[in-house]
Amino acid sequence: MSVATAAAPATCTLPVLGRDVTVPLVTGGEVTYAALDYAASAPALQRVWDDVAAYAPYYGSVHRGAGYLSQLSTDLFENARRTVAEFLGCRAGDQVVFTRSTTDSLNLLAAALPADCEVFVFETEHHASLLPWRDGRVSYLNAPRTPRQAVATLERALADRAPHGPALVCVTGASNVTGELWPVRELAAAAHAHGARIVLDAAQLAPHHPVDIAELDVDWVAFSGHKLYAPFGSGVLAGRSDWLRAAEPYLAGGGASKTVARRPDGGVDVEWHTTAARHEAGSPNVIGAYAIASACEALTGVGFDALVEREQRLIAQVREGLAAVPEVRVLSLFGDDAPRVGVLSFVVQGWNSSHFAAALSAEYGIGVRDGLFCAHPLVRTLLGGDPQEQGECGAPEAAPGTRALNAIRVSFGAGTPDEHVERFVRAVRELVRGGARWSYRTEDGRCVPDTTVA
Repeated sequence: MSVATAAAPATCTLPVLGRDVTVPLVTGGEVTYAALDYAASAPALQRVWDDVAAYAPYYGSVHRGAGYLSQLSTDLFENARRTVAEFLGCRAGDQVVFTRSTTDSLNLLAAALPADCEVFVFETEHHASLLPWRDGRVSYLNAPRTPRQAVATLERALADRAPHGPALVCVTGASNVTGELWPVRELAAAAHAHGARIVLDAAQLAPHHPVDIAELDVDWVAFSGHKLYAPFGSGVLAGRSDWLRAAEPYLAGGGASKTVARRPDGGVDVEWHTTAARHEAGSPNVIGAYAIASACEALTGVGFDALVEREQRLIAQVREGLAAVPEVRVLSLFGDDAPRVGVLSFVVQGWNSSHFAAALSAEYGIGVRDGLFCAHPLVRTLLGGDPQEQGECGAPEAAPGTRALNAIRVSFGAGTPDEHVERFVRAVRELVRGGARWSYRTEDGRCVPDTTVA
């Protein structure tokens, strides 16, 4: 029995949940919410929601029961694994492990590293890629200023490492701060030329561009469902199986174990699975896995060419709009002409970033992100110093001759209406020229509208 709904129509924009939600404005009235924080969590595709809702009445235990619903759920779960493998262009012998998120995936891989494995990671990574490697054999590479410099930096670092030992390179596909695309294929070639493996953090890349493991020649890919329009608490680690088969299970428990037997001495002998189940102990998140597979099918069905073409138009519209406001500085590692996905961060001269983001929300119904975006070293580099605590709401953060403490990030994707981008550009211009129309105060470290103002 199939519970999937029909594929999404072949259009450039994919319907998402929340597109008709209205929010109140502090200045009075309501407006349709403009969700421009896709880099944190993208809204669920309508297709994903419909598929999950259609399956929900048939939910049953996975890999556990002989009943019809259990068998249906098991088939659904394993078919989702195959769908993800096709979406990522997995090679014969690759494994697809379902996890909770990109962070969970990379921590799983970190736990599976062979003894004495060296890890090389750029300081520009998201914390999910930066922090799991805590065994003392990590080399943090300085932020490159061009893609070519990134490859050269990695090649020098790998050339200096101990020969013949295992090594892993971890790199992002697209920055969660600047949206800039990294030279993944070239970095993979450099890694393999020096006997190292490479894992791609595709959390920001997969929702915007096709990710093909074989074509990019990476060893593993990690991504999150909640950024891929499937926010149901699931993620993926896909790639080579040998290190995963050799490692102790990420979690010990049912599902990961093949057989368990008592020993005469009172202990327990365990034979662990060598398949992806080895690292999927416990009852799996079948709804999360099915949601990811649904999103993969929807994105494949509409075609990335059409999605990319439209997104590039929106990126150009945002960049042109921000460039027309002299007080705005867009953050970039590789320069203004670097290819990117729909993620841009910026600072506004004379504005506290939290204040600016709060005004966008309260006065225009626009949701963006402000702060350091779980990429503190990168933001430190882009802002030109060591960010400290956010200043008091309303205090100038980026006045002439001063350094911004935090930044503002706008991000969008396949479900973003043109009107949301137009409203954002207009709101930035109006706030910079005319200032906020409401008073704001600091509450628990955040800038919020002062509701005591009549």
